[in-house]
Amino acid sequence: MDRKEIAVSQQGRVQLTEGLLWTMTIASGVAVANIYYNQPMLTDMGRSLHCSAHQMGFVATATQAGYALGMPLFIPLADFVERRKLLSWLFAAAALSSLAAALSFSLPLLIVASLLVGATSVIAQILIPFATEIAEPERQGHVIGRLLSGLLLGILLARTLSGFVARYLGWRAMFVIAAVLSLVLCMVLAIKLPRVPAHPNLSYVAFMRSLVRLPFELPSLLGVSVCSGMFFAAFITFWTTLVFFLETPPYHYGSQTAGLFGLIGAVGALVAPWAGKLADRRSPKFVLRIAVCICLAAFGVFYCFGTNFAALILGVVLLDAGCQAAQVSNQSRAFSLLPHAHNRVNTIYMMIYFAGGTAGSFLGTWAWDKTRWSGVCCVGAGFLLVAALFLIFAGRVRPQKAQSSC
Repeated sequence: MDRKEIAVSQQGRVQLTEGLLWTMTIASGVAVANIYYNQPMLTDMGRSLHCSAHQMGFVATATQAGYALGMPLFIPLADFVERRKLLSWLFAAAALSSLAAALSFSLPLLIVASLLVGATSVIAQILIPFATEIAEPERQGHVIGRLLSGLLLGILLARTLSGFVARYLGWRAMFVIAAVLSLVLCMVLAIKLPRVPAHPNLSYVAFMRSLVRLPFELPSLLGVSVCSGMFFAAFITFWTTLVFFLETPPYHYGSQTAGLFGLIGAVGALVAPWAGKLADRRSPKFVLRIAVCICLAAFGVFYCFGTNFAALILGVVLLDAGCQAAQVSNQSRAFSLLPHAHNRVNTIYMMIYFAGGTAGSFLGTWAWDKTRWSGVCCVGAGFLLVAALFLIFAGRVRPQKAQSSC
C-alpha cells in the first residue's frame, strides 16, 4: 500500500490524509453518479421503449427506491465486513447492474435493473462515516463537506455526461461506460483504502433490531432525517422533470442540453466546504435557515420566470447551492447525535433521505403529467415548507440520548 496515502499515528490509528480524502471523494462521486445517469435520458429511453413520460418516471423512481433499499441491506455490513473488501464488492456489483440496464429491452426489465443499480450504489454512504471515523473531530465538518461536494459533482456531472453520450452514442452506451467506471474504482479502492478490521459490538440480528429502535429512542435523528429528506425531495422533483420541461416551448431542447444543466448546477458544489466550515463555526441550524430561503427563492424563480433561459440558470444555481448547504448541515447534525454509532445513524438518515428522493421522483412526474411546470414548482416548494416546519419543530425539542443498546 502507498505509504504516502496513509499515515499512521504512533498509536496505530489510521490518519485521513489529503490524498486518501481525495480518493474517497472521487469514489463517492463515481458511485452516486450511477443513479443519475438516467434522468437526462428519460425521453430517449421512452422513445426507444415506446413509453410515455409518466411511465419513464418509474425508472427514475425505481433507482431512488433501490438506493433507499440498499442502505439497510449493505451499510450495516460495514460493521461486520472489512470495509475495503465490502466497497470493492459493491463497485463490482454496481458494474453488473449497469450492464443489466444497458441490455434491458423492455420497461419492466429496465425498472428492475434500475432498482439494482440504485441498491448497489450506496458506496458513498459507507465512505462518509468511514472518513468521519478516522478524521480528527475538529475537521469532521470539513471532511463531510469535501465528500458531499464530490457527491454533488457526481450527481450533477452525471447528467452532463449522460446527456452527451445519449446524444451521440445512445442511452445504452452510457450504462456500459458506467459499468467500466465502476470496475476502475473497484480496483482503485482495493489498492488505496486502508485495511481497518471490523469490530462489531453487536450481532447482525441485534444490529438490525437496533435500526428499528433507533428512531424511537432518538427522536432528534428522525426530525433531522425527515428535514433533509424534504430538501432532497425538492431537489429531485426539479431534476427529474427538467428534461420534460426543456422539450416544451419555448425551449425544444433534448437530452444534451438537459445534461448541460448539470454543469451549471455544479456551481452549487462550491458551497459544500464553505457550508461545512460555517456549520463548525456557527451552527448547522444557522446554515439550514439560509438554505431554506435560498431553495424557496429558486422555486419562486422557476415558477415566475421558468420560460426565461437566464432565470432558469439562476434558479438551478440557487437550488443546488441551497440543497448542498442543507445536506452538509443536516448530516453534521445527524453524526453529532450518536458519535459511537455512525453507521447506524447514517443508515437511518440516508434511508429517509432517499425515501424523500423517491417521493420527489414520483410526485414530480405526477405533477408534470397533471399540471405541467407550475405543478412541479408547487410540489417542490411544498417539500421545502415541510422541511422548514421540521426545522422549527426540532428546534423546540430537547435532544435525547439513545439507549446504550444502540
